[in-house]
Amino acid sequence: MASATTIYDFKPLDKRGQPVPLSTYKDKVVLIVNTASKCGFTPQYAGLEKLYKDLNEKYPDQFVILGFPCNQFGGQEPGTNDDIESFCQLNYGVSFPIMDKTDVNGDKANPLFEWLKEEKPGLLGLKRIKWNFEKFLVGRDGKVKGRWASTTKPESLEKEIIAELEKK
Repeated sequence: MASATTIYDFKPLDKRGQPVPLSTYKDKVVLIVNTASKCGFTPQYAGLEKLYKDLNEKYPDQFVILGFPCNQFGGQEPGTNDDIESFCQLNYGVSFPIMDKTDVNGDKANPLFEWLKEEKPGLLGLKRIKWNFEKFLVGRDGKVKGRWASTTKPESLEKEIIAELEKK
């Protein structure tokens, strides 16, 4: 979707396979993460959930995290959407939206991720997502403000997210 200018131009699928217009999140700060249930970084779900709850307490209805399960890295997300949802709720109490399992690289990559990578290339200008739990921060204007590698803990992003939340 080369003509896209913000995330509001996309309608990725939810865990039931229904399109979710990202315009639903207009004027909110959004953290988009490609996730996996059987990865060394999976415990980041706990950090993401804490960040989500803490920031929604301070900034009610202004921040959302969207988790996009992906099985492209070491087959670490083999389950169905229902399996993934159960795992996230039982093990980490996840209350933020977990979307439809999707590809983030390659010929079948989700158009949203193609756009995110184009807008904010990674280290050395590389566009492909390297592993599970890469994170993209989107400001209230629908534009990508930051991108972080899997090794970046969610709680370390709080300052950047608050800076976006405080922009009116």
